[in-house]
Amino acid sequence: MDCKKGLELYNKAKNVIPGGTQLLSKRPEMFLPDQWPAYYSKCKGAEVWDLNDNKYIDMSINGVGACILGYADPDVNNAVKNAIEAGSMCTLNCPEEVELANLLCELHPWAEMARFGRCGGEAMAISLRIARASTKKDKIAFCGYHGWHDWYLSANIADDKNLDGQLLPGLEPLGVPRVLAGTALPFYYNQPESLDELIRRHGGELAAIVMEPVRHSDPKEGFLQHVRVTADRIGAVLIFDEVTSGWRMNLGGIHLLYGVNPDMAVFAKGISSGYPMAAIIGKRSVMEAAQKTFISSTYWTEKIGPVAALATLKKMRSHNVQEHLINIGNMVVDSWRKAAAKSSLKIKTHGIPPLSHLAFDHGELSQTMHTLFTQEMLKRGFLASKAFYATYAHTNTHVKEYQTAILEVFQIISKALKNKRIEKILQGPLAHEGFRRLA
Repeated sequence: MDCKKGLELYNKAKNVIPGGTQLLSKRPEMFLPDQWPAYYSKCKGAEVWDLNDNKYIDMSINGVGACILGYADPDVNNAVKNAIEAGSMCTLNCPEEVELANLLCELHPWAEMARFGRCGGEAMAISLRIARASTKKDKIAFCGYHGWHDWYLSANIADDKNLDGQLLPGLEPLGVPRVLAGTALPFYYNQPESLDELIRRHGGELAAIVMEPVRHSDPKEGFLQHVRVTADRIGAVLIFDEVTSGWRMNLGGIHLLYGVNPDMAVFAKGISSGYPMAAIIGKRSVMEAAQKTFISSTYWTEKIGPVAALATLKKMRSHNVQEHLINIGNMVVDSWRKAAAKSSLKIKTHGIPPLSHLAFDHGELSQTMHTLFTQEMLKRGFLASKAFYATYAHTNTHVKEYQTAILEVFQIISKALKNKRIEKILQGPLAHEGFRRLA
């Protein structure tokens, strides 16, 4: 496909926007350098049109997981249009934020209060501010990825490998005050002994234990319970980061499926299906500490975010969206496995069904194979990558068309692998791995 307009615009963008984009995960180099279309003109459901008016089926990250109902969902859009017509910002407050707070506490009976932001990273920073205000302690134990703010990146000041086991190897803490060294301390998922060792050294200083309850694999039996008991024992606030996992496997935080309640939980991405919104919910005893510090921002009071969230959550409740996401995700993973078996390729898959990940397992050639996969799928009209984030707009027809394409592409990869020509049929540079090569 001719993606010339998008490629030209991206090259121009890098001269006026540091890094070319606002989000590292959307940089074309992460997918297919010099070939990825980069920009869209419109999107609807599971389909995307680029600047050359090429149409693609998005079988990749679908707005980095934000568009849980699909692009431009009509019910959410209608609610937002009504909010715009009524005025999205005012000297007075919008009543929808109270309705949303009540709904979130209804869906999470352990929670009693809510505060709001507009994106995941800032919502996590808000939750940490509240936890520190509540406990009057400074240090944070964390597990997983939690955003770009100083509190998190400070982990790499003392040791540049502290974040390597937390999904994003290679992050530089440049610009983060060095006095924050030692304030954010990592432990590792499903490794309770790593938390125990951290507690042994820093337990009395910890304001919070922060973690994603689920990421690429289920928690081992007793792991979440161990974290909960540990937080209680040392007087730390337990915060579950549900920015990515929330709303996909059930109506609410995925922690509800495991019967372990945090003191606070943070939501963004899927909560409002493509419109900026984030929520921090928690126990009254912790949340009221927000009044003892300063947490305030003008655009946290606009109307569109709460309206979009209410429309999204109500549709998810009435249409059993989660069941559809799980079914579509399972179909895609099954397609990967069957195509790999037919093509004699070794792969690994991981993640919860609505957030599925594919990994070729061929050593040093694996990243080359991933790049070739994206290249050949793009030619067939698919945005495809290592990840598939299911939406309510994905249909069985989309998946069947995708199945046909991946079988063709896997066989191309297999043949090239056998003939040792895999690098020769790439039409551009290798896709970047992680954030190590983002210069």
